[in-house]
Amino acid sequence: MIRFEHVGKRYPPNTEALADVSFELSKGELAVVCGRSGAGKSTLLKLIAAIERPSSGSVLVNGQNVGALKRQAIPYLRRNLGIVFQDQKLLFDRNVFDNVTLPLSLAGFPPREVAKRAQAALDKVGLLGREKAMPIALSGGEQQRLALARAVINRPNLLLADEPTAHLDADTARDVAAIFVEFQRVGVTVLVATYDAGLFAAGASRLLELQQGRLRA
Repeated sequence: MIRFEHVGKRYPPNTEALADVSFELSKGELAVVCGRSGAGKSTLLKLIAAIERPSSGSVLVNGQNVGALKRQAIPYLRRNLGIVFQDQKLLFDRNVFDNVTLPLSLAGFPPREVAKRAQAALDKVGLLGREKAMPIALSGGEQQRLALARAVINRPNLLLADEPTAHLDADTARDVAAIFVEFQRVGVTVLVATYDAGLFAAGASRLLELQQGRLRA
């Protein structure tokens, strides 16, 4: 599913975010990338989603070298990806329904199919019935659940998350982590970057520890 082959990433003028990183993640696994702030966790996820390109080595997703993709091919790659960003990137001038359906609306899905998938996604994250609420009216945990619903509405086979439990209280963090474990149990490959690997211990099959851009474990 995901394979890193001696991957390095440098940012100008001389910042080494990742250095000689190699690992393989099989289909249906839940893996956790841990490490301190600045260890390279976010960069690793961005390389998988082709938000960034590696400076050296190869990043393969389903056998495809995503670092070599032409710009026009990247949207097709991301159709099979769900991404939960650390800052959520919610649209605060649109309600829950409009936020969660944005990916399908942009892709031109029929309205009836959009509504059907939105209900299913919101149900999975515990927000069914909140379609008309504005994001500002949601708690921090509910906003994170909304971001997760938006990430999975296109039914991806790979789900990436960057610190999805950051800034949440302990109980809410456990609830959000449990949702990721449930997605893995139904066959979705999940890769989570987090400072608290213990939250995902129930479903994680792999722990990738980064230290100053290098894979230590």
